[in-house]
Amino acid sequence: VPPAWQRPYLNIFKHFRVEEWKRSAKEGDVAALTDTRLKGTIYRIRGSNPASSYLQLPRTGTQSLGLMGRYLYLLFRPLPRKHFLVHVDVTTEENQVVRISFSNFFKEFKSTATWLQFPFVCGAAKGSASDAMSQRGVSGAAPADVRWTCLVLDLPSILSLYLSRRYSHLKAVKLCSNLLVKNLCTSDLVFDPGVTFSEARHADPACRGIAPMPREMAFPVPKGQKWHDLYDYIRFPSEGLKLPYDSIQRSCPSSAAVSAEPVHQLPQPVTLTRAVCDHLSLIHHITSPKAVSAPG
Repeated sequence: VPPAWQRPYLNIFKHFRVEEWKRSAKEGDVAALTDTRLKGTIYRIRGSNPASSYLQLPRTGTQSLGLMGRYLYLLFRPLPRKHFLVHVDVTTEENQVVRISFSNFFKEFKSTATWLQFPFVCGAAKGSASDAMSQRGVSGAAPADVRWTCLVLDLPSILSLYLSRRYSHLKAVKLCSNLLVKNLCTSDLVFDPGVTFSEARHADPACRGIAPMPREMAFPVPKGQKWHDLYDYIRFPSEGLKLPYDSIQRSCPSSAAVSAEPVHQLPQPVTLTRAVCDHLSLIHHITSPKAVSAPG
């Protein structure tokens, strides 16, 4: 259980004062910009190849973030027509460091005892040609109309599912080009942008694992529009499904399994779990991860 100072969530950028660059590091073309649409500061990381520019927390590899929240939230947007790379280093209960990487450059899932690599399929505006491609699970350079995304990584489940290891804490995060990043947070709660504070307050006690998105983690939604029509929300791995998956991507609206009942209506627990599960992630499963030799 995370200590009190990490609950109910921890805003990593704010807590570690990223803008001062004393407890974080940057390399190459990393710039803080004001985004008028998102109404706040974002970080743009760009470069000719993913390793040439990055934002890293903590500052050095000998340090550790020491964050114990189950979920890591990354609010980001890949740069259009580019490839990006993200490394998340976690520590197991046996004090083994495991790197979880995802990128739209990876073509297939690969794993070793200390490294998991997941292809990331970028979502595009719904109904576009790029959207049709992303629904087929094709990874590659981000489309021109790639959307802002809230990615929720269930770190203990990833370690358990792919390596049969027990999670201890988040050690480090390295955001490599080409990305726009709004925020990075950890929490033991599942935040859902479709749930309001009022709905969460009046929810059935069994449904209270779902919480409304905190204001500093939220994307703005103009009046009359819906969050899910503007942004992508991906939870990985999907709750309640036990098979390994070989890529990270958003849910497919045409999936026959999607519940007809919207998540924000807070139905009964079973329906809510199914709706959240289907609403948040569609990931192509494979029978077993492909093993690769240890990376150089």
